[in-house]
Amino acid sequence: MLFIYTLDNFMQLRRVVVTGLGALTPVGNSAPETWEALVNGKNGIAPITAFDATNFKTQFAGEVKNFDITSMMDRKEARKLDRYSQFSVWVADEALADSGLDLDKEDRSRVGVIWGSGMGGLISTESEVIIFAQGDGVPRFNPFMIPKAIPSIAAGQISIRFGLGGPSYSVSTACSSSSHAVGSAFDQIRLGHADVLLTGGADADVTYTGVGGFNSLHALSTRNDSPETASRPFSKSRDGFVLGEGAACLILEDYEHAKARGAKIYAEIVGVGMTSDAYHMTAPDPEGKGAERVMRLAIKDAGLEPEQIDFINTHGTSTPLGDVTEVNAIKRVFGEHVYEMNLDSTKSMTGHLIGATGAVEALACIMALKEGIIPPTINHDPEDVDEEIDYRINFTFDKAQKRDVHYALSNTFGFGGHNACLIFKKWEE
Repeated sequence: MLFIYTLDNFMQLRRVVVTGLGALTPVGNSAPETWEALVNGKNGIAPITAFDATNFKTQFAGEVKNFDITSMMDRKEARKLDRYSQFSVWVADEALADSGLDLDKEDRSRVGVIWGSGMGGLISTESEVIIFAQGDGVPRFNPFMIPKAIPSIAAGQISIRFGLGGPSYSVSTACSSSSHAVGSAFDQIRLGHADVLLTGGADADVTYTGVGGFNSLHALSTRNDSPETASRPFSKSRDGFVLGEGAACLILEDYEHAKARGAKIYAEIVGVGMTSDAYHMTAPDPEGKGAERVMRLAIKDAGLEPEQIDFINTHGTSTPLGDVTEVNAIKRVFGEHVYEMNLDSTKSMTGHLIGATGAVEALACIMALKEGIIPPTINHDPEDVDEEIDYRINFTFDKAQKRDVHYALSNTFGFGGHNACLIFKKWEE
C-alpha cells in the first residue's frame, strides 16, 4: 500500500486503472485495428502522399490512411482544427466510447485532459507562412492560425468538445511528450485531484518542414529504395528513424470510481519515472545515464524489483546511437534478468510518431498485458548483426510471441534529453 507524507498526516495514494483506449496510427484507424496490425507485424511505412517529396532526402513516412474528420464534425468546424487536433479529438471520442463513461452522470469538474504533442499545429503554421511568402507582402493570416497551431490547443479542443472542467493542459517534451502526459495524469489521479483523465498525445509532422527539418539533422532514414524495411531497430544497417504521424488516448480512472460504475478495466498503471540527460540538444547521453535512472525510478515508484518486469516496449527508434545506448542502459538495470524478458520496438511498424509515440506504445503494453502476446520487432535480418548489441536478448524479432505478462515497461526519450518511463500491471482484482 502506498502512502505520501504531508505535514498533517499520511495520505493514501489512489490506485489508477485504464478503462478506455483510442488510437489512430499508420497501421490502423482505431485501437483494435492498431493492436491487430501490431500483433501481425503489419508495416505502415510507404512513400509520402501528403506532398511531393521528390526533392527530399527522405521520401517516405508512416502516414495515417483514409482519415476523414468530417465523419465526426462538419467541414466548417474541421477547418478550425489543425490535423494534429483532429487526430486528438478522434481518439478521445473513441476512448470515451470504449470506456463506457456516461458524462451526464459524472461531476465534469473531476474529469480532465492532459495531452502531449511535440510539434503542435505544424501544418497550420507552415501553410500560413507559405501563403504569406508567396503573396504581395501584405499580412493576411487566417484568424484561426494561432489557436490551430499552439501545442496546448488539442487539450483545449477535447475539453471543450466534451465539457470537461477538470485539469486541462498540454505537455511538450519532444518524443516523450505523451509519456510525460500519461505520467502526469497518473499523478493527478493518485493524488486525488481528479477522478478521470483523458490522456495521450498526437502529432502530424509529415510536412515539408517536418521532413526537411529532420533531414537537415541527419535524423531520418534515407532508404528510399525500400521504405517498408527502413525502420529496422537493433540491426547494424539502421540509418535513422522513420517519421510518422498519429495519436492515442488512454482513459485513466481512479480504481474506486471505475469499480463503482462497473467499468471494464484493461490494466493498472503503477509507476512513472522522469529524468533528463542534461547532455545534448539532440543526441542521447552515450553512457545512457538518464535512460538508466528513469527506468530505476519507475520501478521504484511501482514498488517493484527489476526481476518482476516481463516486457519492455523500447524507445527503439532505429538510430545508430540511440538503440545501442538504450540496450546498454537496460542491461545495467536488469542484469541477468534481461535474458528472461521480451523486448520489442513497435516503431519498426509505425515509424516514430514523435509526441504521440509514448501513448501508442503504452497502448501496446496495455494490450500485451491483457492478451498475453508481445508484438514483434520487424525488418531484422539475422545476418545484419551489430557487434555492439547483445543478441542473447529476446527482441521479439519477426513474429509475435505469446507470453503471460504481469508487468510491462514503456520507454520514451526525447530531443533535449527528456526521458519518461511508464509501468503497467496486468489487471487483477
